[in-house]
Amino acid sequence: MTAPHDRIAAATSLLFVPGHRPDRFDKAASSGADLVIIDLEDAVAPEDKDRARDNAAAWLALGNQAVVRINAPGTPWSERDLAMAADHGCPVMVPKAEDPAVLAELAARTAGRCTLVPLIETALGVEQAREVCATPGVVRAAFGNVDLATQLGVAHDDHTALAHARSRLVLASAAAGISPPIDGVTTAVRDTDALTADIAHARRLGFTGKLCVHPYQLSYVADGFAPTADELHWACTVLQAGDSVTTVGGRMVDRPVLERARRLLALAREPHTAP
Repeated sequence: MTAPHDRIAAATSLLFVPGHRPDRFDKAASSGADLVIIDLEDAVAPEDKDRARDNAAAWLALGNQAVVRINAPGTPWSERDLAMAADHGCPVMVPKAEDPAVLAELAARTAGRCTLVPLIETALGVEQAREVCATPGVVRAAFGNVDLATQLGVAHDDHTALAHARSRLVLASAAAGISPPIDGVTTAVRDTDALTADIAHARRLGFTGKLCVHPYQLSYVADGFAPTADELHWACTVLQAGDSVTTVGGRMVDRPVLERARRLLALAREPHTAP
């Protein structure tokens, strides 16, 4: 069993399951998702918040593993959500993440037991993404396309409208030295064309994983973020030519190109298993 930090860093598919539906927890865990996220926030009505937290605690107490999306700091439920996650030492997804001081306080209050996944879904969060990603305790950031689009007054599935925000998050993650970020959801659950287009766009920008809202999406996400056959052939060709070669197939080869080739092959070998 790998550490939570490593599982989060390497995960490609992350599947939300509503906290008020404990009947779905085991199904989500066996779905093939790299990580399960028990959602105590957007998927749960206010009157069900306490019950959802209790459901998550009971399931985690059985030895199951998941990320917990707590309610946003400052809401009536956030502190109890965080305390429950800390009791079980599970990773925490923090919605509306935009203030590094708040994230640092959350990390301190869990005494380092919970790694953090900030969900960047506000304009201020995008503007402060570099500082958010560099906060101690943060392993990887995720992009909240639906909430951000609502704040900006654009469509959440408009690639052009959100391209700048997505790129800011990719750059901020790289600058902070953490894993590339996780892209937001595709709300059209069974629209394969929309899903594959979203995956291709996110991958092109530098994302290496995606939040999922239905098990149907998982296989497409796994395939879409995996190196293609052409990429693997290129990587093998480059590395087989040797470190001293300066051109392959008429194209320049230098240290960054070699590193990309090695990374592609490493990605093809990385196992993705549910926690």
